[in-house]
Amino acid sequence: MKEEGQKQLSKATTPEDLTGLKKSAPKETAAGLPAVLSSGKHLLKEMSPGRAFKVLKNLNQKDGIDCPGCAWPDPDDERSTLAEYCENGAKAIAEEATQKRLLPSFFSKYSVAELSAWSDYELGKKGRIAQPMFLEKGASHYKEISWEDAFKHIAKRLNTLQSPNEVIFYTSGRTSNEAAFLYQLFVREFGTNNLPDCSNMCHESSGVALSETLGIGKGSVKLQDFYETELILIMGQNPGTNHPRMLAALQKAKKAGAKIIAINPIKEAGLMNFSNPQQFKGLIGGKTRLADLYLQPRINGDMALLQALVKLLLEKEDQNPGTVFDLTFIEQKTEGFQSYMDHIRDQDLQSLVKESGVELDTLKEVASLLENKQKIIACWAMGLTQHKNSVNTIKEVVNLLLLKGSVGKRGAGTCPVRGHSNVQGDRTMGIYEKPSQAFLDRLEENFGFSPPRAAGHNTVESIQAMHEGSARVFFAMGGNFLSATPDTLYTAEALRKCDLTVQVSTKLNRSHLVHGEEAIILPCLARTDEDVKQGERQFVSVENSMGVVHSSTGKLKPVSQKLLSEPEIVCRLAQSVNPDSRIPWSEYLIHYDSIRDAIESCIPGFEDYNKRVRQDAGFYLPNGARDNNYKTPDGKAPFSISHIDPIKLEEGELLMMTIRSHDQFNTTIYGLNDRYRGIYNERRVVLMNPEDIRDLKQQEGNLVDLFNNHDGISRVARKFIVVPYDIPRKCAATYFPEANVLVPISSFAEKSHTPTSKSVVITIKHHQADT
Repeated sequence: MKEEGQKQLSKATTPEDLTGLKKSAPKETAAGLPAVLSSGKHLLKEMSPGRAFKVLKNLNQKDGIDCPGCAWPDPDDERSTLAEYCENGAKAIAEEATQKRLLPSFFSKYSVAELSAWSDYELGKKGRIAQPMFLEKGASHYKEISWEDAFKHIAKRLNTLQSPNEVIFYTSGRTSNEAAFLYQLFVREFGTNNLPDCSNMCHESSGVALSETLGIGKGSVKLQDFYETELILIMGQNPGTNHPRMLAALQKAKKAGAKIIAINPIKEAGLMNFSNPQQFKGLIGGKTRLADLYLQPRINGDMALLQALVKLLLEKEDQNPGTVFDLTFIEQKTEGFQSYMDHIRDQDLQSLVKESGVELDTLKEVASLLENKQKIIACWAMGLTQHKNSVNTIKEVVNLLLLKGSVGKRGAGTCPVRGHSNVQGDRTMGIYEKPSQAFLDRLEENFGFSPPRAAGHNTVESIQAMHEGSARVFFAMGGNFLSATPDTLYTAEALRKCDLTVQVSTKLNRSHLVHGEEAIILPCLARTDEDVKQGERQFVSVENSMGVVHSSTGKLKPVSQKLLSEPEIVCRLAQSVNPDSRIPWSEYLIHYDSIRDAIESCIPGFEDYNKRVRQDAGFYLPNGARDNNYKTPDGKAPFSISHIDPIKLEEGELLMMTIRSHDQFNTTIYGLNDRYRGIYNERRVVLMNPEDIRDLKQQEGNLVDLFNNHDGISRVARKFIVVPYDIPRKCAATYFPEANVLVPISSFAEKSHTPTSKSVVITIKHHQADT
């Protein structure tokens, strides 16, 4: 019976229907006219031409709508009035500004069980949720509930718990600064620091590594630095799909003379060539070559690769002392240099080369490019952050920059490229399970309550707490928690053990269908929606990847009058939970300037918030690493010593990484095509080296099941199609969320607890229909 139950749970959480794979040769150039046509196609499927024109005219403009997609920064100065957005930004806007609506009749027609059989793509394409919905215990269908009754029901559940720590309050990176600040304020007044967020699953490793080395868990560069740099390292990142507007910055950097080194296991079109669709030449097929060198390390080979590069540079420095390393910077601004050099001298170069998966001659080419450069920018994304050794790998990136003096100067520094539009701002606002004591002191001083001081649960710990029954209520401020998290069946079991699950959402997703005994959906305004309070249009603010805080103002009429903004949802919930609260929730409801005044009183760097956020391009937050003012114990940036710990694969095993398709942003599926990789109409694919396919006695097109057996627990993802691809031997790639079922809940990065979604050991077997 337990096995049968697992089968049913699997079907409810990871539908396995195939849609008909079509293939072409992978592209070598990103954007161009195909990107323009794709943008228009997605927009016109979701809204009228007039609505599409209005939203695009305001997208990423000053006093306009901030794109709800990635966190790549807008230019500080002039912006294109024609198209200050990218293809995937247009897709994100199409999803948010759709005119399709889910009314009560939809939920009456389809049961939760019926909806569970739909794919994530099918669910997301049905439209905006137009009113609050409630799923009673034992019910088969959601039904409409009033806002007042929804808040009362949630408040009753929260107030009857034995401890505030029995609630998990999750946050997605879409949430604005204003909503995030109010949310953490409500949660801490309620009495817990259980504030996991999507950063736990993506760039937490970056935050830990950068905080311990440079004293701030954010990148140090500005967009202008890309135009003044000499060399850009791009590691574990696919900007053509995940941050397409970055391609224009890379193009401009190339025009100014910069060299680009791309380091990624798969060759990605957006790292090879770019046809700028904002330029006539780009529209008709003209392209700019981006990567001067393209390295394809094996998955998790980055630390070995970086140490091999440093060893090659050390050999050059030994030959001509003071010509390769910036010894003045090292002496004045760093510590531990000699110990790090001793460590590198002890490493065997051939072993490092072998573990990296890159030929020695290629690494020597990279070292030659690095040798005489002082202005170096290092960019990375989740290809570096989702491994067991991610924190140490990112520290190795910092080591390289410190050796070259490439921190705290124009044209140089760290650039972790954040994935969601305000995930960095949410952390700045206090969405964190381990807040600083200084921040808690300011909350206590300004609001007159004693915030909890003990650390709360991160994402992995939250799932485990729900699974063991110590957390009984789950509340999500945005996001699609089930599809975003690891070990899908385990996470589904955890959510189903809750008494109540609440989702603040714009559209239907998997997390509405895998729920607690009771479930509530609170539909909120989107970034594109006009938000009017007492006759005055409100705006919110966000923080981009480079620490710029700027405004975002919705311009479109909401698709329903029964939607509330996220700040209003938090305020009204807080009033229901604690009617005697001393926090002025009513003031925050009336005008968002009052929220920003509260933020200014609690968070350094937000002086004159309401004035500066109304400036055309917003304002930069303080950044010690940018100014060579390191907030470390002794004010210097330490070199870090890390040891290679290879992932050993047995015969028949592969190391799998999860990736996005080009028709996807995080867990939102825009379509079924991955145009740049030449994969169409299908997502259940496993990309493999042709020699591995042969050695495993498979063939192109075979239907296979993927297995992971971490900690003796068997996990399986069924019905994947074998696709030969240019990927290193013993490596494989699959799309998430379909393959998240294979990512073990107990496998995460040291220190950051980020799930190891890029280091999943798998075996492959022919699909068995009766299993």
